[in-house]
Amino acid sequence: MQIGFVIFDQITQLDFTGPLQVLSRLPEVKIHIIAKTTEPVMSDCNLGLIPTTTFEECPPLDVLCIPGGFGVTEAMQDRETILFVQAQAKTAKYITSVCTGAFVLGAAGLLQGKRATTHWAYHELLALTGAVVEPARVVRDGNLFTGGGVTAGIDFALTLVAEISGEATAQAIQLGLEYDPSPPYNAGAPDLAPPQITQMLRQFYDGKSEGFEDQLRALMKDEI
Repeated sequence: MQIGFVIFDQITQLDFTGPLQVLSRLPEVKIHIIAKTTEPVMSDCNLGLIPTTTFEECPPLDVLCIPGGFGVTEAMQDRETILFVQAQAKTAKYITSVCTGAFVLGAAGLLQGKRATTHWAYHELLALTGAVVEPARVVRDGNLFTGGGVTAGIDFALTLVAEISGEATAQAIQLGLEYDPSPPYNAGAPDLAPPQITQMLRQFYDGKSEGFEDQLRALMKDEI
């Protein structure tokens, strides 16, 4: 099985490396880390990531995955990126995203009328892509699998593993990774965190996404 992750500058590395760690443990898989060139790609935490192949050289994929991050603003407007995603989606068995990577799928026209999710701070904006937004950690609609924000990528990947190779394989991978979350605070969702913390984070993401809505509306109108 050919599994490919599209990476780009200012990607959130855990959106990528969480699912990567899970899916790489599937039996008989080939992982492709894909970018426009094989030059290092910088994540939003200053970690350099090395692509293994390019858009031009990537083989047909069984699983296409688009992680998210603040670099999505540029990625969803990049014609080469969108054309690659559209081409791979025509034959991929599974089309997937994590966090704001869903907006790249949206810009490629792959979310129209589909149930999907993304990071909680971007739910309203995701609806502009034509998606039917569901506020969940993992949402499946046919062969489309989308994960919520950042750490939800691990849940997403285990869900996909179960689809591909069965629940026993997913459980074995979960145990091997000792994925047994017990966070010190019950603040991992906006309806659970203290109101002042949620408000602070909303202001942070509003600042980060300034102009994002206008760019997204223009993209959906023009249809790259």
